[in-house]
Amino acid sequence: MKMIVAPLLRIFFRPWMEGEENIPDEGPAILASNHLSFSDSFFLPALLKRRVTFIAKAEYFTTPGIKGRLTAAFFKGVGQLPVDRSGARGAGEAAIRSGIAVIERGEVFGVYPEGTRSPDGKLYRGKVGGLARVALATGAPVIPVAMIDTEKVQPPGQVIPNFGVRPGIRIGRPLDFSRYQGMENDRFILRSVTDEVMYEIMRLSGQEYVDIYATAAKRQLAEEKKAADADRKAQQKAEKAAEEAEKAAEKAAEQEKSGEQEKDAGA
Repeated sequence: MKMIVAPLLRIFFRPWMEGEENIPDEGPAILASNHLSFSDSFFLPALLKRRVTFIAKAEYFTTPGIKGRLTAAFFKGVGQLPVDRSGARGAGEAAIRSGIAVIERGEVFGVYPEGTRSPDGKLYRGKVGGLARVALATGAPVIPVAMIDTEKVQPPGQVIPNFGVRPGIRIGRPLDFSRYQGMENDRFILRSVTDEVMYEIMRLSGQEYVDIYATAAKRQLAEEKKAADADRKAQQKAEKAAEEAEKAAEKAAEQEKSGEQEKDAGA
């Protein structure tokens, strides 16, 4: 990833980076990043000097076929850990255990607090759980990271990236939550820690902040799209009906005119 992919990314996209000195050369740390595009999983781990371990849904590692094997090889290669998301609570606990294990090995653990990619480039509310609980259970510093313009490189749903965009990574100063260590079961503390991290990400990224979860925003956008599609189909149906009525009226008028002409000819 670092020897092959990173040089290619630098050649074709010329990504910029600010604040890499905020990541310690050794020892445990947690990277908390916004999530704009699938390409975040390329740029962030490839361009940083240290290896970053993220968690990923288990389906990426178990999909059959050639594509599935290639996908699994990629995610294993970049150090991502599979988590079974079949049960929401079980998935969360598995992610937390994985994160703690990474930190205890003195490595860098990466997490997307929003829980999913932003559907529209805005920054959404961070989910309480993995990030804060791993931080409070281990005492590891949390380093906020802002991915810049990666959604322009590869918008959601687009396979081929746009090569005319220059993305960036902006890394903030480490946040110390050791004052809350041992309080990882206090939901109010977890929310406070998560919100503080999200504020720093917002400040670094310049994104508009929306105080709802990204998953809820995706549902809302999907419902709006569904309603818009229904309105468009209804409008098209009405226009088609009006067009058919107009054609019927024209045909009736022509028949009436033809009948009058025949009547005049007979007279």
